[in-house]
Amino acid sequence: MEAESEPYVRLATLRTLHRVVADLNAARSLAGTLQAVVEGAVHGLGFDAAAVSLVRPDGDLVVAAVWELEESAMGGPAVLLGQVGSRESWDRLLGVSDHWGTLRFLPYDRGWAVASDIPRWIGDGPMPVYANDWHPADGLLAPMYSAGGDLLGVLSVDRPRSGKRPGAWTREALEMFSLQASIAIGNARLRAEMQRALARLEKEQQALRASEESFRQAFEYAPSGMAITELHGAGRGQLTRVNDALCRLLGRPRAVLRQQSFADLVHPDDRALLERTSAESGRAELRLSRRDGGYQWVCLRNSIVADAAEGPSFLLTHVEDIEDRKRHELQLAHRASHDALTGLPNGAELKARLGRRLCGQPHAAVAAGHQGGPADGSTGYGGTGYGSGYGGAGVPEDGFGGYPDGLFGDPHRPAGVDDAPGAAYGHGLRDGYPVPAADGAPAGTNGYGEHVHAVVPADHGPGGELRSGPFRSGAAASVDKGLAVLFCDLDGFKSINDRFGHNAGDAVLVEVARRLSAAVRDGDTVARLGGDEFVVLADGIGRDEAKDLSHRLRNAIIPPMRIDGRAMRVGVSLGIGWAGCGMSIEEVLHTADERMYDEKRARGGAVRGARGERSHRRAG
Repeated sequence: MEAESEPYVRLATLRTLHRVVADLNAARSLAGTLQAVVEGAVHGLGFDAAAVSLVRPDGDLVVAAVWELEESAMGGPAVLLGQVGSRESWDRLLGVSDHWGTLRFLPYDRGWAVASDIPRWIGDGPMPVYANDWHPADGLLAPMYSAGGDLLGVLSVDRPRSGKRPGAWTREALEMFSLQASIAIGNARLRAEMQRALARLEKEQQALRASEESFRQAFEYAPSGMAITELHGAGRGQLTRVNDALCRLLGRPRAVLRQQSFADLVHPDDRALLERTSAESGRAELRLSRRDGGYQWVCLRNSIVADAAEGPSFLLTHVEDIEDRKRHELQLAHRASHDALTGLPNGAELKARLGRRLCGQPHAAVAAGHQGGPADGSTGYGGTGYGSGYGGAGVPEDGFGGYPDGLFGDPHRPAGVDDAPGAAYGHGLRDGYPVPAADGAPAGTNGYGEHVHAVVPADHGPGGELRSGPFRSGAAASVDKGLAVLFCDLDGFKSINDRFGHNAGDAVLVEVARRLSAAVRDGDTVARLGGDEFVVLADGIGRDEAKDLSHRLRNAIIPPMRIDGRAMRVGVSLGIGWAGCGMSIEEVLHTADERMYDEKRARGGAVRGARGERSHRRAG
């Protein structure tokens, strides 16, 4: 190229460089850019062959593109395509070569520096005659770097068509071309990475759309209720999305539910349970309000849906309908704790309720700490004694006698369902039944707040004097109200049972249960102990009031009853006992039973010889 006049050569070279550089920038892919580099080196810079070794992600260099002006009989440099040389060998080769500016020239006599793993092809060109002639084993390399100084690849050229080693102008042109080639390769790589990133993004978006659609269908068409709740911001806790199953379950339209939260829907007695339920993997069985005013038993299961970058995004709640299971559980509990014939609490439930009211503190300890109780000497349970937790007057209208009204007090719950005997009444056992607090616990506590001790009321004589009695001293001697236990034993029932049969006896027992339940106060308990024996618990009652209650019970039972078209009549013997903290349940019932037999003897009634004998066992 230097044989011609210098100005002409420079002008022609600049025109050629402009054209081949334009070709570099016109390439649409990395492979096209690499091919434009080797073709530009051959056609624009006057070399017969060129190759580009590109740096791979692991650092080694691979021959990515080759070009030869005329294909040789031996296959030419094309045989080098795909061959790999280690980065260490290339660095050593570049280091021992002569530095021509940014170019590296390796003369043939330094061929020992070419490691065996570096791809190399030596043509069959003429041997040099003069010192400036090109030797077939010579090599000219143009390292290409990124803007940050990282090696992108190496452009190798061979066999200048002039037969001479390149002069200053050709070397400068090659430096300029390799610089533009490195820019083009860097841009091509960036475009390729962007295209791959766009392809990945599109694939991820397609997967995300498919996942969102799958979630939407699973959410919307789930057979059980599903809800999404906000975790952050002003709308924290608000339902932002609900499915049709939840709308049907609660009888509320979607637009209304999306303006509420679970805290707005939960039963007041279950609010604390809802607040304690963990957001992550939390589970709770509680009641949500329906549109008709009732409450629906559901099981809530929470899961946090988190964003990889921003953390928890929202709360996904699965709402399962467990009304039938709860109904079945409560029915089983009711059957276990209530008499199958009369529907009254049975003996086990009676003892459980007594155990709930009594604690293990002796009356001496009670007397010492009783001054903090109500000034009127009542039990502190109000006029109803046990409250709605005892099921009204023995046979509650809604059938939920064993739990506080707020716990299972749903008006839509089936009738005849009650609590399990003695369930959740306290923290200890006496005579095999639960008590409000373990014996030895501090006076005045039962795990549910303040516990007011049951104390046997004072017994005054006809002149107003205070009669001495068991466990009575100090402040306890001034208490006028307590827990009365009225033991009722039917008189004449055995003859009805023997004469008219067990069916008639069953009917009499059912009618007696109804009459007793109608005669007691709201909150009192009427229980069937077994056979023809019934027990009434009346809390917050004085001795005179207990006597009045016994008269009402007697007067309720004495009137004849019509059974199967026949008029039948039974009498009743009643004994009034009193329950106080420190007494055992068996002791309380035994005392009332003794009072009943005292009355039976005083009235001249028949007394059974064998204790515990029952005349009617069919439904006991």
